[in-house]
Amino acid sequence: MYSSGMNNTPAMAPLSPGLSGTPPHSCLSPKKTTFQSSGSLSSERFSPLHAKGSSHPEKQVSSSFNSSTQSIMTSPKLWQKASISRLAEEFFWIGGSVVAQPIWRLGQIVERCMCTMQAGTQMTKLKGKKKGLVRFFYLDEHKSCIRWRPSRKHDKAKITIDSIHEVCEGKKSEIFRRYADNRFDPNYCFSIYYGERVKSLDLVSTNAEEARTWIHGLKYLMAGISDEDSLARRQRTLANCPPLLMVIASVNKHHHEADTDDNQGSLGFEEFCLFYKMISTRRDLYLIMITYSNQKEVLDLHDLARFLENEQKMRGLVKEYLVDIVAKFEPCPENLQRMVLGIDGFTNYLRSPAGDIFNPDHNQVNQDMTQPLNNYFIATSHNTYLTGDQLLSQSRVEMYAYVLQAGCRCVEVDCWDGPDGEPIIHHGYTLTSKILFKDVIETINKYAFTKSPYPVILSIENHCTVPQQKKMAEYLREVLQDKLDLSSVNVNECKKLPSPEILKGKILVKGKKLPANLDPDAEEGDVSDEDTCDEEEEEEDDDDDITQANLT
Repeated sequence: MYSSGMNNTPAMAPLSPGLSGTPPHSCLSPKKTTFQSSGSLSSERFSPLHAKGSSHPEKQVSSSFNSSTQSIMTSPKLWQKASISRLAEEFFWIGGSVVAQPIWRLGQIVERCMCTMQAGTQMTKLKGKKKGLVRFFYLDEHKSCIRWRPSRKHDKAKITIDSIHEVCEGKKSEIFRRYADNRFDPNYCFSIYYGERVKSLDLVSTNAEEARTWIHGLKYLMAGISDEDSLARRQRTLANCPPLLMVIASVNKHHHEADTDDNQGSLGFEEFCLFYKMISTRRDLYLIMITYSNQKEVLDLHDLARFLENEQKMRGLVKEYLVDIVAKFEPCPENLQRMVLGIDGFTNYLRSPAGDIFNPDHNQVNQDMTQPLNNYFIATSHNTYLTGDQLLSQSRVEMYAYVLQAGCRCVEVDCWDGPDGEPIIHHGYTLTSKILFKDVIETINKYAFTKSPYPVILSIENHCTVPQQKKMAEYLREVLQDKLDLSSVNVNECKKLPSPEILKGKILVKGKKLPANLDPDAEEGDVSDEDTCDEEEEEEDDDDDITQANLT
């Protein structure tokens, strides 16, 4: 089938009756890295510092533009060239984003960014709960790394641009959460995530404009568009990549074929339209079209019906439906009169939602969500808190926000005794870093239902002593409040759990319980399997029971 689409089903999919094979894998959409288009770097959202020697650069630019506009209006040839230039900008792409601003404006913005960053900025570097270190940060002359001084690391005090994973605006990192909410203006703050083990450099600038300059400048450098070294790398990649060379050769060939007038080397408006059509026609779709049309340049209604039945697997087609497709997607008046679909109309149809492989019924929940909870496959995360491997990687509360926003409905919480009576989360008996249980619960509370209203299950692996288990229960009650479902489930009806529909907006706790006869003043106590379900049900549920929290 042609075209594509993602299945927007809930993160809890009901089991098919009588299903005996391996459950289908839950597919999440691939993570996309989106670079900001130059068109979005407008003065409304980004106001870099003015260049030296110009107190009012905006007025100069406006004046220059107005004068050029007047000359265009008095010359038809200049007007035509300007029209072609604007049209070309609409079809010129960088990193998947349309360039909606002229090249001169993009250059000005980037140049001011780079100048400001290379001149340097005094910012506060946060570390733990301390006051913070005031340091001078600057971009090196090669635009390849960020450096700061003073530092005991001397020349090693740097972060290379290539090692940066993400630049986040505002107070979103774990370090910022350790400070009071009103301590810093979020417009002055940003975090840089970098390195193999994903560390964060958390900075507070002296004003919002400086913060935006660094954020946009770093994102631009990460996109690899302005760096001379990156340009050289792209050129080497191009030289060593025959497919890219073939594409360029094809574009040059089409440009030459479209350039038919005496003014060789540039395209008039009609020539540009022809050139655009040459490079935008999809060869694969054209071959499909002529296959079903018996080598004709158009599909009649009979040809279109055969394509829809054979390739799109559609059944029960009626003439009115086929006529509607032609009327809606065919741009050529002659083809409309003949009621046929040309290559442009065929392409328009397949690129539209009407020709999408995605089932429009799945734009909303379309499955029965009233069955018992244990009748569903549930999108589940393992070692949710880890950013990498299970031995040396970092634990971060942000991982809970990430998986919940990706649609996950069950997260893992490995709890251990921490210092000062505070439960912590990490991968036991390894060198992974530790995070506070309370911080994790606060993050879950914030992001639990941003993606889906259906219940979130906390799969708690509990290694804490009784006092810290009581502390865990206290935090669950305080932070989650009404979201925490404390209703009881009859132990003899473990197979009759509430449905996802009933549990909307609720957070459940999955784990083993302390023995019912435990002394209230006990300092230690192991969790027990005896207080969940009977032995037969324990084996079926793999020694864990999916029930509401037992925190009383």
